[in-house]
Amino acid sequence: MKKENDGIKIIANNRKAHFNYFLSEFTECGIVLFGTEIKSLRVHSCSLADSYVIVRNGEMEIVNMHINPYDHGNIFNQDPLRSRKLLLHKREIRYFEEQIKRGGYTVVPTKVYFKNGRAKVEIALAKGKKLYDKRETIKQRDLDRENRYY
Repeated sequence: MKKENDGIKIIANNRKAHFNYFLSEFTECGIVLFGTEIKSLRVHSCSLADSYVIVRNGEMEIVNMHINPYDHGNIFNQDPLRSRKLLLHKREIRYFEEQIKRGGYTVVPTKVYFKNGRAKVEIALAKGKKLYDKRETIKQRDLDRENRYY
């Protein structure tokens, strides 16, 4: 019997996205990386802060995902903030593109992880929270923290 998180090794989480957006429609997708980038990911050198996903020329790309240059990678290191192509089916790309064009939605990466040795990114459809929604989130988090201790 196989466990759900069997073979999954989480590299980075985007906690800020959970605070700033209402997230729905989580989707797992592959990511196109070069050799030194994958080596850098294996040593947990990745940040999703301020990253987002765009649709360009019928393809989805992740922008502002920071992967540190690999220490032993000399001339083969890539730009840490370059746009990276995401691997999705056309129908999935069209669905996300429709939601973005409808308005009020964006697509953000929530997690980077290895699944059975392959780098994966979890993306989600996001709708921005208002200030009062963020305050409610903080209030709920504080209440949960207090209840945990009592």
